[in-house]
Amino acid sequence: MRIKVLKTETDYENAMERIEAIFDAKPDTPKGDELELLTLLVEKYEEEHYPIELPHPIEAIKFRMDQMGLKQKDIVDCFGDKSKVSDVLNLKRKLNLNYIRNLHQKLHIPLDALIGDYETKNTLRA
Repeated sequence: MRIKVLKTETDYENAMERIEAIFDAKPDTPKGDELELLTLLVEKYEEEHYPIELPHPIEAIKFRMDQMGLKQKDIVDCFGDKSKVSDVLNLKRKLNLNYIRNLHQKLHIPLDALIGDYETKNTLRA
């Protein structure tokens, strides 16, 4: 296959078919190098044409807590006290920079997912 920048859906589909055909190629071989290049091209095409929206910051926290089997009491140290955890998770208080840093460090949630703007119940009533 001649490798080129993926500009159309047909280019993308052809690249995906080729990736499937050489998926088991060994690294540091001509087919392995081709696979690596095609994968990079497909990734770039998908980022441009099929972007994934970031989750709501609070949903990201709840999702990660669920994944890790954590309860609200398990993340109190990220907020300082249990009432703040409850307020944030129930949209009564916004995340601040310290909360974001702590959650990122403890739960390994990407910063991009935590810094999105959102409304609290207090601002919804205004």
